Amino acid sequence: MTIVKGRTTAQKHALIARVTQAVAESVDVPADRIRVAIHEVGPDDWGIGGVPYSTARSPHPAASDGES
Repeated sequence: MTIVKGRTTAQKHALIARVTQAVAESVDVPADRIRVAIHEVGPDDWGIGGVPYSTARSPHPAASDGES
């Protein structure tokens, strides 16, 4: 899975455990057969709605060129 950098090691470990359990239950496979990989990207390397995460999630997002 891909997530934006900034989570603690404990949060990532919890994510791995919960995703593993959810997949195991969903597809009826033993948890020890599930592999989870976390790929972290920087906030400028992830886009949401056509803008970088760093801008989209900023407390003061840049104004868009169009009007709503």
